[in-house]
Amino acid sequence: MAGARKIDRGDTDAACPVHRDAAGTWQIRGYADGRALLRSTETVQAGLGVETVEKLPARLRRPVLYRDGEEHREHRRQTARYFTPKRVDEHYRELMHEIAGREIALLRAQGRANLSQMSFRLAVDVTKAVVGLTDSKPGTDRRLEVFFPEKFSEPGFTSIAGLLGYVRQMRAWGAIYFDDVRPAVRVRRKARRDDLISHLIDEGCADGEILGECLTFAAAGMVTTREFINLAAWHLFTDDALRTRFRAGSEAERLALLQELLRLEPVISDLKRRTVSEVVLPSGATIPAGELVDVAVSVANVDPGVVGDQPLDVCPGRALSGGAGAAVLSFGDGPHKCPGAHIALQESEIFLGKLFALDGLRMENPPRVTMKPEISGYELRDLIVAV
Repeated sequence: MAGARKIDRGDTDAACPVHRDAAGTWQIRGYADGRALLRSTETVQAGLGVETVEKLPARLRRPVLYRDGEEHREHRRQTARYFTPKRVDEHYRELMHEIAGREIALLRAQGRANLSQMSFRLAVDVTKAVVGLTDSKPGTDRRLEVFFPEKFSEPGFTSIAGLLGYVRQMRAWGAIYFDDVRPAVRVRRKARRDDLISHLIDEGCADGEILGECLTFAAAGMVTTREFINLAAWHLFTDDALRTRFRAGSEAERLALLQELLRLEPVISDLKRRTVSEVVLPSGATIPAGELVDVAVSVANVDPGVVGDQPLDVCPGRALSGGAGAAVLSFGDGPHKCPGAHIALQESEIFLGKLFALDGLRMENPPRVTMKPEISGYELRDLIVAV
């Protein structure tokens, strides 16, 4: 099926792979140049709220998402063990089956459910186990829904709306800190466990710094996984051949299918960096120091020179060139490549496998789609499933 994308992000032409737009931002649309830029050690993180983080007092340690250089590399090296495929299989696979089974049981008992809520509870509980938020009060998913609303209001002190936005934001921060982070930290300061929070305590992090890391993982590991599960389910509900293939496939075949859907429809479509030194790309383009660069993942992922013919079709197991992985740049690349990629794919495969094994499963209505320009991502809500 040509043009299988559910999310319309506009032009997919990479004929001009590198150019500087009218606003002064360098746009990279080709795969080879995009990967090279993301792998460059001559860039630092940009976008994703980094401007706000830079305003924090210098004494506060930044979450790993907003750090670069040797400090960032060392942190990633020390924490890589929490995200390896082996650890996921040994420590979290059974938990994923348990949580997915719980959600499927609720669906069977109630007859219908909102897939966005089901998938968010799944993603929240899995990520909490990895991070170490296992001593939280009930309702973490509801607190995070408040913290990551569908529509953000700009906080400030010059208008009623701004004041209300500031109060809402502070209350959301406080709720997650007092009900989720502080209980976990207290337990682990007395006795360490094999999780990320214990590691952060050993590194000397204060409670507020641990809160920042936990919220970063909430955004990266919970929110994005929910969106992808809903996107994948939407494809499976509306493509009989794809659904049959998913149901009949082995675990490896299902994972390949999910990675192909993620290639086609990356949750985050733009990754931004700022150059700290001159960067020369494979195409020969040279980007000076101090420039803002936007890698258009949604375009690079359909670069026909890498993914072959019919780049907008769903073709699991397609032959890829240029050293690209199955999801191409959907998990990023280089120093900031998503560490939880295997966790997200594994929990999605387990949950969707159980969901689409249900007899009489149907989609009562498709999701409502909104775009989040502040993170260049999509948000899918109100996809109702029934049995």
